Amino acid sequence: MSLTLPTPASPLKIGTRGSPLALAQAHETRDRLARAFDLAAEAFEIVVIKTTGDNRAMIDADRPLKEIGNKGLFTKEIEEALSAGRIDIAVHSMKDMPTEQPEGLMLDCYLPREDVRDAFVSPGYGAISDLPQGAVVGTSSLRRRAQLLQRRPDLQVVEFRGNVQTRLQKLHDGVAEATFLAMAGLRRLGLHAAIPATPIPEDELLPAVAQGAIGIERRSQDSRTAEMLAAIHDAETGQRLSAERAFLAALDGSCETPIAALAELDGDTLHLRGEILRPDGSEVLSAQGSAPIAEGADLGRRLAQDLRARAGDGFFTI
Repeated sequence: MSLTLPTPASPLKIGTRGSPLALAQAHETRDRLARAFDLAAEAFEIVVIKTTGDNRAMIDADRPLKEIGNKGLFTKEIEEALSAGRIDIAVHSMKDMPTEQPEGLMLDCYLPREDVRDAFVSPGYGAISDLPQGAVVGTSSLRRRAQLLQRRPDLQVVEFRGNVQTRLQKLHDGVAEATFLAMAGLRRLGLHAAIPATPIPEDELLPAVAQGAIGIERRSQDSRTAEMLAAIHDAETGQRLSAERAFLAALDGSCETPIAALAELDGDTLHLRGEILRPDGSEVLSAQGSAPIAEGADLGRRLAQDLRARAGDGFFTI
């Protein structure tokens, strides 16, 4: 049976959050699908869905995300719309995604991964080491907070929430002397050359699980959409994320746990590095290993089990 393609009269509906970065990711997904099937942009409809995590009252609050909820903050309402058939696919930043999908939904399409590195952003300083004693750094990421304090326990870390533009404005307003952003987000927004951002090598600041990756979620039984998404799926990104997300799942990772991991491919071999940190940065435990690509998820689980055994109970509590 031939594939029935969407048309302007019956468009494929793409669900997304409404931030500039989320919209850029949705448009990238649309453009890749349009090129793959020689379709006009009008054969797709971008549907903006406001999530709990986007609630302005919460975003503007000083409370850390861990006090409001887990990673589902940025996905729940979108997945509900997908399950109900109000949208056909959902575009997500994979570092925001829980490691388990709701029943009836699945993730099996990933776009080519962008730059995985964190960027140090400051109008006055070029690197973490340049910051003066006691300088104020803003971040809402427990991972970045812990990694920063592990290197510079003298620094003051303040809550720094909001989308990329909001955080840049806070930096401009002097709320902090520096912050961190994902290089992938800056590149997708076309901002990487316009702001004072210095990429941090992965061996200096290991990135979040799945950082730089876009995932596209669909209904499990939607065969038409599955066939369309297969045309834009990047297998290498999927293989890397399989290992990283297995590592995260085995550690029961959430927004409340400082966890970092990065998988890389070398021929038929997958290399994985992972680390966990105490929230105050006072201790970091690391593990790494290699395995055939097909065994990447097993490798992720093994490294996580090793770290759990070494950490013992209460490692993630201050």
